[in-house]
Amino acid sequence: MGGQLVDRFGRVHDYLRISVTDRCNLRCVYCMPENGMEFEPDDRLLTFEEIAAVVRALAAVGVRKLRITGGEPLVRKNLERLVSMVSAVPGIEDVALTTNGIFLAPRAQALAEAGLKRVNISLDSLKPDRFAAITRGGDIRKVLASVEECFRVGLKPVKLNVVLMRGVNDEEIESFLRLTLERDVAVRFIEYMPIGHEDDGWRTKYMPLAEIWARCERMGWKTERVGSVYGNGPGEYFRIRGAVGTFGLIHPVSDHFCGACNRLRLTADGYVKPCLYWTDEFNVRDCIGDERALQNLFMRALAAKPQNHEMALALHNGRRSHTPTARRMSQIGG
Repeated sequence: MGGQLVDRFGRVHDYLRISVTDRCNLRCVYCMPENGMEFEPDDRLLTFEEIAAVVRALAAVGVRKLRITGGEPLVRKNLERLVSMVSAVPGIEDVALTTNGIFLAPRAQALAEAGLKRVNISLDSLKPDRFAAITRGGDIRKVLASVEECFRVGLKPVKLNVVLMRGVNDEEIESFLRLTLERDVAVRFIEYMPIGHEDDGWRTKYMPLAEIWARCERMGWKTERVGSVYGNGPGEYFRIRGAVGTFGLIHPVSDHFCGACNRLRLTADGYVKPCLYWTDEFNVRDCIGDERALQNLFMRALAAKPQNHEMALALHNGRRSHTPTARRMSQIGG
């Protein structure tokens, strides 16, 4: 087939996010409910061999970057083997991991040796009690140990994902920004998204990232835009003058980045999602083993991809042109 994965709006897709499980050892308040989640049985998950087959087919049409997600990807046994398999596929240039960091420290060295290049670690509070409340039981000491281990084994840049929620962790904005003054980390502030749960609780806690600039001004910090922090995502990155690290803004609601979207998602149970927010899904299982069929399936998925996810309309119960997904973020792949 050759060529590239280009949608009807001219967007080139060279980035695949691969969820390997819908399970997680935590229950973060913005991601899944405390109780009542039903998880896919193991025999419904794509095998590592099936995932690698998809990657080989897509590498042949221009996919160069992979991110392994979940759920929590490190609850999937022998993840190092998958990292080794996909990083060895001709054409793949970058393999990254998004994790809550609880299980990462003892496995970071093996993951790096398998071909992992870098990590994003969820860290929504720097206060142990608040972190435990947001994650419903997480131990921040394990996450901070993982951050240090990533520096030690060379999984850099280390990016810290912070989902901002009004009245929950917004008072820590300055603390996270201070972290960049002395540490070579990229703190990424992310707007709270209504994935699978458009409700009043989300609307109450949502806050636009314009608040970051107000906090910088209050602290007397001057900022400058930086060209990029290595990665594949939609963040805009800045540095407080004189700081070692950077901070990024990811605002899918207040200022969507759909015009530059370059990513597709493969769910743990074998569906390609062209847009995170919409219901459209395409089952890859029947095509595995036929490279051309897989490529054609992904082109069909791109044909269904909207120009704009219209997420901002959810703030005011606005009418949208598509049906929002009922799947939680953990079921899609963060």
